[in-house]
Amino acid sequence: MNIGVETEKIEFKKTTGELREGITSLASMLNKNGYGILYFGVKDNGDVIGQQMGDRTLREISKAIANFIKPQIIPTIEHKLIDDKNVIKIEVRGSEKPYSAYGRYYMRSADEDRELSPTALKELMDKQATSDILTLVPAPVQTLSFNKLKIAYVTAGLTVDQSTFEDNTGLKNNDGKYNLMAFLLADENDISIKVVTFAGKDKTKLIKRNEYGGTCLITSIDKVLDYMESINETMVTMGNHRRTEEKLFDMASFKEAWQNACIHTKWDKGNPPAVYIFSDRIEIISTGGLPVDLNKDEFYKGISKPVNSKLQKIFGQLGYVEQTGHGIPLIISNYGKQAFDIMENFVNVTIPFNYIKQDSVSNETENTASINETEQRIVDYISQNSGITIKELVSASGYSDGYIRKILTSLKEKKIIERQGGNRYGKWIVVKR
Repeated sequence: MNIGVETEKIEFKKTTGELREGITSLASMLNKNGYGILYFGVKDNGDVIGQQMGDRTLREISKAIANFIKPQIIPTIEHKLIDDKNVIKIEVRGSEKPYSAYGRYYMRSADEDRELSPTALKELMDKQATSDILTLVPAPVQTLSFNKLKIAYVTAGLTVDQSTFEDNTGLKNNDGKYNLMAFLLADENDISIKVVTFAGKDKTKLIKRNEYGGTCLITSIDKVLDYMESINETMVTMGNHRRTEEKLFDMASFKEAWQNACIHTKWDKGNPPAVYIFSDRIEIISTGGLPVDLNKDEFYKGISKPVNSKLQKIFGQLGYVEQTGHGIPLIISNYGKQAFDIMENFVNVTIPFNYIKQDSVSNETENTASINETEQRIVDYISQNSGITIKELVSASGYSDGYIRKILTSLKEKKIIERQGGNRYGKWIVVKR
């Protein structure tokens, strides 16, 4: 029986005596197509001749592939009977180019494996660094629906043609399979999008974990934005006959940081972006450092080199991102360059709170006598005038009546101050300083 001809994606070997050459072909096909099939027990012309099989044959092939193809891949290895002859089929997929075989790099050309020159290898590495991996990697599940994404398009005033929608939005790879971007935008997926809240300034004590994933990324992004808007409290202060209002944090800066994290993260690495809320700040972390052709100065100026260009295009069509590049400069104008911690494999954006929420202070300092600057100010006022009233504290500090009462309650719970006597003729005692 004849099973066809060798191509850029298919290689035939007579026996596992040619295992080294076969592994070279696998790496070569991965570098060209991100995919390849190798048969043992088949002649170069496609005639099936069979292959001797032992108890350890498949295991030895698997071990050799693991040892000699780098970065490591996980092959699918099958024993098949074709015309009652033993044939071994090996199928590989990978997106982390370039792949080496026995320390050398090859590229498939027709049915040949050609070793790459240093220049060609550098070109491959540069191309890989800027390629749109999301559109190349197949989705782990191929039964997907996109009703929520289509609704988002209609809501944005765009026309949805059911017959061409998936092709027009780039939801399939070159093999006609749903890609990783499709998985992100599908109605259902297993991608976790979390907002995690901690009691203090570190991750020692977790308060709650809100899960917004498992669905279309557009929906998840909106849910996170809605939640963060709901906790963005306004502090009202009265002083010098003026009323001032201040939000806990700048929502526009958070929105830019969060949407950028979702658009530019390296989703193929398996670490979704996340939001961490501490007592004094918010952190938004995403996977992947800056693109190889973008330096920090360019980044700070708002110059964009999309990691996931087709995903960014979809977000642009839906009105989630603009091409003006104002997002990063906006964050810097509010919080400075120190808001960005740019690492080799991660980008962390820190948005500090404009004031310390009193419930956060209580959580962080539970069972301790430590106090923050705001509380210390109130203690200082009391030390200077033990008979000071709440109204006078409001006037002196510029804080609201309710906020002063919360601070006093916190100080009493920490046994920093005590109240002796009634409201009218009583006085404050500073127990600890």
